[in-house]
Amino acid sequence: MAGEEIRTVRALKELAKKSENKTCADCGAPDPDWASCSLGIFICLRCSGIHRNIPSISKVKSLRMDHWDEAQVQFIAQHGNAEAKATYEAHVPVYYYRPTHMDCQVLREQWIRAKYERKEFKEPGKQTPFFNGMKEGNLWKRGRDNRQYLIRKFVLSERDGTLKYYVKHDAKEPKVCIKVITLNATLQPEKIRNPNGLQLTYLKDNKTRHIFVYHEDGKEIVDWFNAIRSAQFHYLKVAFPIASDDEITCRLTRNFLREGYMEKTGPRQTEGFKKRWFTLDHRRLMYFKDPLDAFAKGEVFLGSSDHGYDVRQGLPHGIQGNSTWHYGITIVTPERSYPLHTCENESGPAGLDCHFSGRSSTSP
Repeated sequence: MAGEEIRTVRALKELAKKSENKTCADCGAPDPDWASCSLGIFICLRCSGIHRNIPSISKVKSLRMDHWDEAQVQFIAQHGNAEAKATYEAHVPVYYYRPTHMDCQVLREQWIRAKYERKEFKEPGKQTPFFNGMKEGNLWKRGRDNRQYLIRKFVLSERDGTLKYYVKHDAKEPKVCIKVITLNATLQPEKIRNPNGLQLTYLKDNKTRHIFVYHEDGKEIVDWFNAIRSAQFHYLKVAFPIASDDEITCRLTRNFLREGYMEKTGPRQTEGFKKRWFTLDHRRLMYFKDPLDAFAKGEVFLGSSDHGYDVRQGLPHGIQGNSTWHYGITIVTPERSYPLHTCENESGPAGLDCHFSGRSSTSP
């Protein structure tokens, strides 16, 4: 390796060690080992794949495997992640969801395209085209009973604080009217089996209802997601005028704490164990026969230990089951206990019981 090339490699490594460049410029993943030599930023492997799909904007290179010339290294030295954030994220609305490395592809891709391709955040007010107090459009919605996806018209109104959907495009009355304050939206591509799948969750008659939708265009589904967050944010700003933006943002859409399969038995605890899909959201533990069911078969409130709630490792003595899952937890409520078989380790699917324990020991 020539002396000039050695100096170039050394300089690139030193730039990568700077605190501002130690995480991906787009998703925050640690130790990025790729960079955009045209934008002057350090990015992770997954984000580099998205950048590669917009070659007119971003040209990516590996820090380890590709050759870097002196001019490219100097360009990155003059820019870097901090400057890019100051430029391309200068006017991100407070309600706009900033994806992390834990989020799905469509969220990260549209975040990257919004920043560098559409330049939505370089100047104030450029975000209004996707939501200006009212959003109307068609989404493919999964039927509750027939499970087929059919086009339905959705209307989101910031002024009314509602999301409505109509069975027919010219229908005068909506099939469902949801208050945005009770609404949660989360991208669920794996569950819905569509890269642009969106799950809408709300309370109906104090029971949780799920609506599963998607759109062929990734930008459109992410626009719906952020439009819902915008409507929620403005509603809460009116309802809680002295609350800070950070306090309000924490109350917008959220991912479920945990989801996964476990097995449960009936109230008498003499029946066989049946496999169910469990979802933990705040203090609600819901279980479904199928992950895409519209309504839960049952819900369990997780209260504090002071009110008779508890989570215990293992199953009650004498409980018999035909499960191949050898671990278990028992959720105790004032009304009854719920013995649950978990999967191949003691913490259950993705550590469900740890969250139950934490939830049950806190005040409501």
